[in-house]
Amino acid sequence: MGKVDINKKQKKNALLQTAFDLFRDKGFAKTTISDIVSDAGLAKGTFYLYFKDKYDLRDKLIAHKAGQLFADAHHALLDQKFNSFEDQIIAVADYIIGRLNDDHGLLTFISKNLSWGIFKTAFENTLPDESLQFYDYIFEQMKKNSYVCPEPELMLFTIIELVGSTCYSCILYGQPVSVEEYLPYLHTVIRQILAGFLVQQPTQIETKTAS
Repeated sequence: MGKVDINKKQKKNALLQTAFDLFRDKGFAKTTISDIVSDAGLAKGTFYLYFKDKYDLRDKLIAHKAGQLFADAHHALLDQKFNSFEDQIIAVADYIIGRLNDDHGLLTFISKNLSWGIFKTAFENTLPDESLQFYDYIFEQMKKNSYVCPEPELMLFTIIELVGSTCYSCILYGQPVSVEEYLPYLHTVIRQILAGFLVQQPTQIETKTAS
């Protein structure tokens, strides 16, 4: 990446981070584009090089923050060993829930927008320092565990929507129970969702034995 590209990336990231801080502290409605560029130390014209308007910035920021969460979860997964694919998916959910539980400002901003649309947008580009997208990584692991899934996107949609909506209420309001109390039930439901979507393929050893 050349100096010009690095400079562009730094400016875009500065706008994203500044906007996040302002949206969190002042609220989206009360934050203006002038506020964002002023705090970022950039010209107003620079803003329109990267975003159509404040709403476009907000949508890209949600995807950016969600992408960071999944990228960090991806890194954490690489350092751990799991007994099953199901355990890997639960570990991803637990990592993200833990991060959101530690940062209520981030949770409030993302709110219930941690949804399938945001997930897809966040992973249109390769994750930083990774040769595989998180999305591809999950399905690679699924195949390694001898699973096939006729409706993979529908499976992830169901899990992501479940985690995003239920944990929002548990973390911010402790309703209907605290997130710590809710996790065992969430794990059970995630396993049931996976069981409903995944089909176990016979391994090569099983195939040879059968023949």
